[in-house]
Amino acid sequence: MTTPTHSHEFPFTYITDGNEIYRQSFAMIREESDLSAFTPEQAQVAVRMIHAAGQTDLAKDIEFSPGLVAAARGAFAAAKPIVTDVHMVHSGITRARLPHNNEALCFLKDERVSSLAAELGTTRTAAAVELWHPLLDGAIVAIGNAPTALFHLLNWLAEDPNRPRPAAILGIPVGFIGAAESKRALAQVATALGTEFLTVHGRRGGSAITCAAINALATDKEIL
Repeated sequence: MTTPTHSHEFPFTYITDGNEIYRQSFAMIREESDLSAFTPEQAQVAVRMIHAAGQTDLAKDIEFSPGLVAAARGAFAAAKPIVTDVHMVHSGITRARLPHNNEALCFLKDERVSSLAAELGTTRTAAAVELWHPLLDGAIVAIGNAPTALFHLLNWLAEDPNRPRPAAILGIPVGFIGAAESKRALAQVATALGTEFLTVHGRRGGSAITCAAINALATDKEIL
């Protein structure tokens, strides 16, 4: 067994002020990313999403519907709930940023989900969407993992245009099967229904990027 050697730099020095880390990171992102397609309000959200991904080229794949930021912030201000597809998204929401202690909900562990999934012949994440229905009117939907959940929601909304609709759908599932397709469908269906949406086209997405978007939308303060 060899003993690790230490360079002359040990002990390492590093920035210990969390807010300063954010400030420098966001400044670097703005310097290195092409944010020209976004309004200032959209850029604030996009910067946090890029920060979560660690990839400045994410900007080219981010799509906001024109009224997404205003609709989401209006829903937060109205104390509407956030419904999420997985517990990783639910857990990643920074409660201190929520303006009215908005309720965040995930039904994936609900005892009804397994039987619903078997009955519908679909995934548990898609079946859990069935339990969202009473909460959807004016709510914020955040899907960061499961394309099947996004497809299931879109089918339900498109079946009847008079059904209650969310104020904003953050559809940012990650993956190789169905993710890119579900996000293209989101843009198509949400536009047709007049529902505001945010997505990251292609295979990229996931809980961290989705949570970053929620946390940025919850307040116009970039750093708390």
